[in-house]
Amino acid sequence: MPTRHAGGRGHATPMCLVVFAWQIHPRYPLVVAANRDEWRARPTAKLARWSDLPVIAGRDLQAGGTWMGVGRGGRFAALTNVREPSQPRAGAPSRGKLVVDSLQDTRNPAAYLAALAPLAPAYQGFNLLVADDTSLGYYGSQRAEIVDVAAGVHGLSNHRLNEPWPKVRRATAALARAIEAETPDVEALFELLADAEPAPDTELPDTGVGEQLEQRLDVRRLGFD
Repeated sequence: MPTRHAGGRGHATPMCLVVFAWQIHPRYPLVVAANRDEWRARPTAKLARWSDLPVIAGRDLQAGGTWMGVGRGGRFAALTNVREPSQPRAGAPSRGKLVVDSLQDTRNPAAYLAALAPLAPAYQGFNLLVADDTSLGYYGSQRAEIVDVAAGVHGLSNHRLNEPWPKVRRATAALARAIEAETPDVEALFELLADAEPAPDTELPDTGVGEQLEQRLDVRRLGFD
């Protein structure tokens, strides 16, 4: 599960990216490559087994949650933020705790996400992936949608699952190539996460943050610690 943590100074705008292959590789049911963007000044612990919970993940030491991790039995969860610059929710709970909660839950992903849906409006916008050994579910707060994710290569950034943003298209194509071998090419996975090539302005999404910032956020890498 290759991951990298990028960050920058100033205002922290989500630039998260998760691409994954689900139930198509002959040896590995789930192959994930992901980037997380956050302020460098925000205290964060690296990937480790938590001492207080049955979770393996990085940890946001400020709010106590995480952005991606693994729980008992190989249960997996990952979260990306949704850009909502015009809809701030003062006092909203940390979205990172949703990942922690989902990793400890014993229900199948669909049942867990159905129970979460009525609570989701309290949070800033988010996307959540939850998987066990038989199914992978997606919840998107923009449309309050729950999806039973089909086998295939998928991408998730700061919009809906498989939204065809340039960086999502490029990253999913790169992942598909990387898993063609019986043993996935791990170096190729890290290379796809390090790609800083910008997309043409005409292909950029409009999420309300302005053209200049859209261009910066389209790249899969802003800079590594």
